[in-house]
Amino acid sequence: MICLFGNQKGGVGKSTLAVLAGNHLSMAKRLSVTVIDMDYQQSITQKFQKAKVLENDEPYDVVPSNLESYSMLRDTLKRNSDEVILIDLPGKLDDDGLIDVFFTADLVICPFSYDEFTFQSTVLFALVIKKVNPKIEVFFVPNRIKANVKFEILSEVNEQLSRFGKLTSPIPDRIDFQRITTFHTPDTLNPIIGQVFDEILGDRLWTT
Repeated sequence: MICLFGNQKGGVGKSTLAVLAGNHLSMAKRLSVTVIDMDYQQSITQKFQKAKVLENDEPYDVVPSNLESYSMLRDTLKRNSDEVILIDLPGKLDDDGLIDVFFTADLVICPFSYDEFTFQSTVLFALVIKKVNPKIEVFFVPNRIKANVKFEILSEVNEQLSRFGKLTSPIPDRIDFQRITTFHTPDTLNPIIGQVFDEILGDRLWTT
């Protein structure tokens, strides 16, 4: 299974969510996972390299890559049907290399926040990916949502995004997100993350 993490809007937490998915699927669900880091900042790769320097056990592999090299990875990824491939996308839509990535993926996880600019970018991202691959499943994750905040456009955003895919339970803003590594998720976050990924993956990868 190939799962993308993307949004045209930067700063919505797609790289963090990809790491959380890698941790959850490999450690809690005992699945074989590879994370492909295509983001320009290569933040997941940096976390992974830091963990290796500290001699921590590696629950999954992180492969730094880019859109230009995806064609060389594509056939290998498709052959590994028992492996979960998580791809952290670059935060842009103006590269033709994305077409091949969108076309071969099974689902996309799109974190977002409830502000007008992020909403517009998220809708544009969904429109493009659905045009390239109408069969792809899209899951929108309200991410790092602050408590006790009224979102005037919440209902409108949810209604519009539901035209393109499914919305998951929100992930609240917690200081513990600053302590995430590629080998550890704080215990306080595990129930929240577990619920979101159970909603996304259901019985696709596990039956318990």
